[in-house]
Amino acid sequence: MEFFRFRRDIPFMSWGKYTTTISLATFIIAVFFLVTKGLNLGVDFTGGTVMEVGYSQAADLNRVRNTLAGIGMSDASVQNFGSSSEVLIRLPAKPEISSAQLSEIVMKALRQDDSTVDMRRVEFVGPQVGEELVENGALALLVVSLGIIAYLAVRFEWKFGVAAIIANLHDVVIILGFFAFFQWEFSLTVLAAVLAILGYSVNESVVVFDRIRENSRKYHRQPYELIINRSINETLSRTLLTSLTTLMVVVALFVLGGGIIHDFAFALIIGVVVGTYSSVYVASPVLIVWQETVTKSKGKTRKTRRQK
Repeated sequence: MEFFRFRRDIPFMSWGKYTTTISLATFIIAVFFLVTKGLNLGVDFTGGTVMEVGYSQAADLNRVRNTLAGIGMSDASVQNFGSSSEVLIRLPAKPEISSAQLSEIVMKALRQDDSTVDMRRVEFVGPQVGEELVENGALALLVVSLGIIAYLAVRFEWKFGVAAIIANLHDVVIILGFFAFFQWEFSLTVLAAVLAILGYSVNESVVVFDRIRENSRKYHRQPYELIINRSINETLSRTLLTSLTTLMVVVALFVLGGGIIHDFAFALIIGVVVGTYSSVYVASPVLIVWQETVTKSKGKTRKTRRQK
């Protein structure tokens, strides 16, 4: 089924030099912010106290934040949890105050502001647990990346695996760069979104790669750049449909899902846009460079043999 039909092939690869420059510049900027600002790691990674409190009516989150700021806890994360009357409060670890004391101080301040508030649960995440989560999260990203390379190397060729992992690295760094620049909280849910985007991005790339492989056999005498351009155009309708329908879902999550999945949904929005872009303008140019390098290498080898 094709809702998007184009009479002429769009010359995607003719813009390759410009898009590659833009991609490289964006990648470098994202790395710069990751190095200089770093990620604003949430309580899940740094350790701290997680409190769930309930109100008799819809909670005023700004009022709760102001109350916490009044007792010196302006760095607390406050968001709705489940319903408008349920509030989830994340408090960074404070070495001089125990988790039990911290929760008592917070509840005392909240009850002074609104006597109807009651404690639902309180949990403490130790710094050691947070450190283990950081290590396990990084390990998960590494394992997923290696799995992608291995799958594409077996399913297609090594060059496809390398192109896909470069595109995936581009996507992940861009997402992390956004979170570093705006200092949005990076939590386990955001990490889950990043892992989901890895799968989404490689799926987009595989669709294009499969068509490139088919067209390489059919039009093996044509320039590789033309083959890739034709393959992208032939899969363009499917790419647009997949991206638009996925965006509709994640935007709905972002708008209607509530504060608890706000960062998760926003990471997915960035990832879907960047992942669709990279499948065309990052992975494909890498294949062209690879093919040109291989062709030049073969040409030099033949020239050397003739001279001998």
